[in-house]
Amino acid sequence: MSPAVLPALDPAFFDAAQTARAWPFEEARKLVKRLEKSGKGEALFETGYGPSGLPHIGTFGEVARTTMVRTAFRLLTRDQVPTRLLCFSDDMDGMRKIPDTVPSKEAMEPHLQKPLTAVPDPWTNEYPSFGEHNNAMLRRFLDTFGFDYEFASATDYYKSGKFDAVLMRAAERYDDIMKVMLPTLGAERQATYSPFLPISPISGRVLYVPMKDVDAKNGMVTFTDEDGRDTTVPVTGGHVKMQWKPDFGMRWAALGVDFEMFGKDHQTNAPIYDKICEILGGKAPEHYVYELFLDSEGQKISKSKGNGLTIDEWLTYASNESLGLYMFQKPRTAKRLHFDVIPRAVDEYYSFIDGYQKQDIATRLENPVFHVHYGAVPTTHMPVTFALLLNLATASNPETPEVMWGYISAYAPGVTPQTHPHLDALVGYAMRYFRDFVQKSYRAPDDVERVALEALSAAFGTLPADADSEAIQNAALDVARGIERYQDHSRTGPNGGPGVSGEFFQMLYQVLIGQERGPRFGSFAALYGIDNSRRLIADALAGKMLAQ
Repeated sequence: MSPAVLPALDPAFFDAAQTARAWPFEEARKLVKRLEKSGKGEALFETGYGPSGLPHIGTFGEVARTTMVRTAFRLLTRDQVPTRLLCFSDDMDGMRKIPDTVPSKEAMEPHLQKPLTAVPDPWTNEYPSFGEHNNAMLRRFLDTFGFDYEFASATDYYKSGKFDAVLMRAAERYDDIMKVMLPTLGAERQATYSPFLPISPISGRVLYVPMKDVDAKNGMVTFTDEDGRDTTVPVTGGHVKMQWKPDFGMRWAALGVDFEMFGKDHQTNAPIYDKICEILGGKAPEHYVYELFLDSEGQKISKSKGNGLTIDEWLTYASNESLGLYMFQKPRTAKRLHFDVIPRAVDEYYSFIDGYQKQDIATRLENPVFHVHYGAVPTTHMPVTFALLLNLATASNPETPEVMWGYISAYAPGVTPQTHPHLDALVGYAMRYFRDFVQKSYRAPDDVERVALEALSAAFGTLPADADSEAIQNAALDVARGIERYQDHSRTGPNGGPGVSGEFFQMLYQVLIGQERGPRFGSFAALYGIDNSRRLIADALAGKMLAQ
């Protein structure tokens, strides 16, 4: 994806960016107007992270999409306005439950409700705490993708005093904050709610207790500690943290955040975040609410259910660029995120890459790969699609990449793993995806289909060994036009007769490949080879496929 520092932008895009319509530009325009009105000389983008678990595919999506808007903003402002991306970790939150992934749940139980940075690292002695371990995993994760960002720790910001001025203001305007929060709560919660969560001096736990007194002048709060005695602590210096909804608004006010996107599950709370930010003297940032991911059954993805696709799983079968494309496309539409979407995303990515080189400046700004690569689009040619590689793997059952490359080199002379490293990576992805997910389901041909297959094999026998995909496809079409079952009378063939029904090619994939559908059959047969394709037909006619 992008390098570890912001890539330089080509000034040739500056003028065209002013009228670009892709969604990152639409969002960036709101930000340009915001800064023009405020006179602020820097744009601060923020993403939030809860380090109670490891980074996940949603974390990638949020940072990638925010970076897309940041790039669009830089283009709209001709890169004259400094920008920053702050990745903020809410690591002062109390550990509400023990993750299933830890080696010993019993060892973690005494630390429940303590700030995540006060809980020992359960995996190694490398990090001082559970929160710092997960923060390190977040930074490693973001660095892997080359994101340009600054990391921020809630624990550090609270304890170092970076939030002190706004926390003092929160004490002064405590009643105003409560007027916003209480109507959103049930009667029982209203009786015990406080926007301040004190850290118990006795146990070190984050306490969800009501305030008995708020001394706005001195910035002190009094509450009943776990031993039953009233305790008074300052709101500054990390002695308290704020409840998560007020914390959003407080952070925006304290840092001067200009843009933050979040999932639809936050949408109903966004007005609360905004009001609290304004109460505390800030201006609420520009928002972008994206839809949540669904599983293959259309159910909302849940970390606890484990019904989603992890980023490691995606990257086992495809590149991060294909994932970036998936994140770019229709972020405000609920999309199914499961293994079946990967092949399409891969081929769409390379199709957009191929088209990019032929486009003018204005059209390139609408091309998804411009945003996937944050303006630094590589030149890559992919002579074979991922879908074709999957069909090739299905037909050839390769044990090694060299087997796949044998077909590829015969199909495209001069194309090697050395000349096309991206294709070599795609071969590896295709083999893994085929082994793990492709289910073959062959069926026997009926009498009409047997005649069609015999005629197809005979037609292939008249073609030269190096016939291209177009010649092979036309030969197949000629065979189908002569068989009534496959005639489509709503279409007209080149000789004035009926066209060919898609049922013909569906039959070929079902009988020969064991799949319901596939890419253009002529392309597959050209890649697999005419002689190999004829052997495949012979095996199907002999019933050998059904024995697999």
